Amino acid sequence: MIGFSDVPEISQYASAIDVKFIVLTALTGAMGILVFVLVIVFSIRYRRGSPASRAPLPRWMQRDVEIGWTVATLFTFLFVFWWMAGAQLSALAQPKTNFEIHIEAKQWMWKVEQPNGAREINAIHVPANTDVRLIMTSDDVIHSLFLPALRIKRDVLPGRYTYLWFKAQRPGTYNFMCTQFCGTDHARMIGHFVVMTPEDYARWSMAQPETDDLAREGARLFVSFGCSGCHAPGSRVHAPDLHGLYGRQIPLDGGGFVTADETYIRDCILLNKHIPAGYPPVMPHFQGVVNEEQVTSLLAYIRSLSAEQQGASR
Repeated sequence: MIGFSDVPEISQYASAIDVKFIVLTALTGAMGILVFVLVIVFSIRYRRGSPASRAPLPRWMQRDVEIGWTVATLFTFLFVFWWMAGAQLSALAQPKTNFEIHIEAKQWMWKVEQPNGAREINAIHVPANTDVRLIMTSDDVIHSLFLPALRIKRDVLPGRYTYLWFKAQRPGTYNFMCTQFCGTDHARMIGHFVVMTPEDYARWSMAQPETDDLAREGARLFVSFGCSGCHAPGSRVHAPDLHGLYGRQIPLDGGGFVTADETYIRDCILLNKHIPAGYPPVMPHFQGVVNEEQVTSLLAYIRSLSAEQQGASR
């Protein structure tokens, strides 16, 4: 049963979910026992041949009892709904964090890329007491990442990004798994979720094979794929300047606006969708040319251009 000694809670959200689970279980159990006891009592009291009065109750008593239990049930339901919805809505508030981990799911493994470029398979290392954001996509079919110790789960979809965020507070090694049936070896699609103190995480990160971080790798890909020939400042081709692009509202050709988030930029790279107003649709699509890891690096580079501009404007 999730939330007890076999699966410890390691965040405030997990603790809140456990409390709600226990209260709802107790409330449901109490109502079930009450109904069961009443059924037994009435079965004995009003059995055939018993001397209990069977005269109709006064009309006012029938009305008051009916209104009373209906109103009590309604307000109990509204309170429980408000209480549970409050926890879910608070979990939707995405924290501001620069600590982002990219995850690519594929049959049947989890490919993880840390902010410094370190890569893992079926393992996620994170520092404790740090807001962490997972940016996830699938290379093939629908998967679902479930972190029992955090009481959170999110579907991982092909062709788009989904997000998950948390703050783990208790160092240790926990399990995570796929909870969406994804093929023959679905049951083997598991991994280890390792929460470390910030100092231990820094030492672990430095001990990984030396690689460029995602933004620097994306900068190289940006040049090698020829993107800089059009999007670099001063280019002769009429193409959008990518500095400050991420997170901005972009006017579209034909009307409307779209936020330049990860999904928008990914669609522009792979499918040349969402043509910005004032620019000709001359950009080639890169579907089948770049893989998901390369798209992740390009995204990190484009985001870094926005961060550089924000830093320069301060």
